[in-house]
Amino acid sequence: MIKLNNTISELNSYLQSKKWIYEGETILSVEKPGEGNMNFTLRIVTNKRSFIIKQSRDYVEKYPQVAAPLERVLREAEFYRLINDIPQLKLMMPDLIGLDKENSVMLMDDLGKGKDYSYLYQQGEVISEEDLLTIIFFISKLHNTITSNTVEKKITNKKMRELNHEHIFKYPYVEENGINLDEILPGLQQHANILKQDEQLKKEVLELGKLYLEDGTTLLHGDYFPGSWLKTGSGVRIIDPEFCFFGIAEFEIGVTIAHLKMAEQPEETIKKALRHYKNSCPLDEELCEKFVAIEIIRRIIGLAQLPLEISLEKRVELLKGARKTLLN
Repeated sequence: MIKLNNTISELNSYLQSKKWIYEGETILSVEKPGEGNMNFTLRIVTNKRSFIIKQSRDYVEKYPQVAAPLERVLREAEFYRLINDIPQLKLMMPDLIGLDKENSVMLMDDLGKGKDYSYLYQQGEVISEEDLLTIIFFISKLHNTITSNTVEKKITNKKMRELNHEHIFKYPYVEENGINLDEILPGLQQHANILKQDEQLKKEVLELGKLYLEDGTTLLHGDYFPGSWLKTGSGVRIIDPEFCFFGIAEFEIGVTIAHLKMAEQPEETIKKALRHYKNSCPLDEELCEKFVAIEIIRRIIGLAQLPLEISLEKRVELLKGARKTLLN
């Protein structure tokens, strides 16, 4: 397997071998397009255009010690192919230009130098109503139009789901998991330990984990949070559906709402997001709330930390609320 790097001469040779670069086209520069965790991703600027190249490896790019499915880029490519005939979805995502299955490499068009919505985690930042409704429109359109009734073959993505399951439903609750939460925020560890030692809570979490692993009827993005929403000069765009699978919508919407809560978005904004989604899609709100709770816990005490600016007191309040939701 070829392991790509950011050396222009080696990238040029690879792109030529795949016939992904035009005659007379030369690479001017390469850069990292964003703060993605999972894959080796580059923006390549040439004398004619710019494009994105992404390679998935058998580990997480940000955490090389964490093993990950090598073929995850291929599942992402399947997602792009499924949305290709739905103009409203296709418009909001990058076009797939090329796919090298042997080396797990994908070539996509460049959406431009936008920024993702992770800035919402900064204190005082509030998403605009227009952007929020666009983000909810995309996911409701996806859930409504691509189902087991409209496709011949479902994306199962079991290996990526198993990886995600470990880090959402198990790893945060292991007492000695190698994460010193006091290094993230002094005082957080003792509050995490309360959850780690709650056997009833852990049992409920594992039951929800079983639901996550079950195949469902609705195509999910799989990781629908501010890091997958891109603010560009052309409007909101959606990226990185590598965790995609056919599952239950309550998981997806639960994740989204959890991040709006952790980003301290106004309560009315969160209610509006739910109302907008429910206007076009069915939703079991009680089950959705449980997945909200799951996502809050794993992001505050698990490995996949966010650039949160909320205080220890606020994090503890969110953890207590999540625990109460899961035990009710």
